[in-house]
Amino acid sequence: MKRKAIFQGFPKEHEAALRRLDTPRKVQDFLDYKISYNDGPGTCLSPLEVLRQGKAHCIEGAMLAAAAFLYHGRRSLLLDLRANPRDDDHVIAPFIEKGRWGAVAQSHFCGLRYREPVYASFAELARSYFEFYYNSRGEKTLREFSDPLETAQLKPDWLCSDKNVFFVSRRLDAQRHYRIVGHLLEKELRPADSLLLEAEVLGGSRTPLVRRRPRLYSRLKLPRAPH
Repeated sequence: MKRKAIFQGFPKEHEAALRRLDTPRKVQDFLDYKISYNDGPGTCLSPLEVLRQGKAHCIEGAMLAAAAFLYHGRRSLLLDLRANPRDDDHVIAPFIEKGRWGAVAQSHFCGLRYREPVYASFAELARSYFEFYYNSRGEKTLREFSDPLETAQLKPDWLCSDKNVFFVSRRLDAQRHYRIVGHLLEKELRPADSLLLEAEVLGGSRTPLVRRRPRLYSRLKLPRAPH
């Protein structure tokens, strides 16, 4: 089946949205600035439903990114990051440019989103999330990462079903996973930087970053560049 034919189930306005997302950077900007975080209970929305509803949590955002990559002829991949029992798993959409790996991702946590394509392998990419992957107590919780999953291995429904596509998360869970932290090292891990935890989770005197949306740089009051 030709690539564009796969998207025949998309209404024109939603296909047009995918057409505009022709680089990983544009996909990340779209997730950051146009798509709200989906805090609703127990969903796994297809990319079409994400576009319809304008919201996505991590796996839903990663699937939207993978759909955009597929639409524009890139490899369409998903990669699972598995946490310990005291935190949630995370899913990213890896991409490759000039032989280097990067990722697009949706998350409440700033450090669990975009990665520039500077990593030599998907394993190196996955490990780049380790220091920023922590729970509300500051415990670093990332333990494993999966082999990348080619979305071509999924049923076509993953793209445009109006029902939850939990089979995607089950398929990711079945991928081979690789251990990052050995059991003996777990007790020796230093907690996350306390200032980072305060900014993202506790919020200090302001709203925690996990409850705030990113803003376009054009709307920020940045200091003047030195001459």
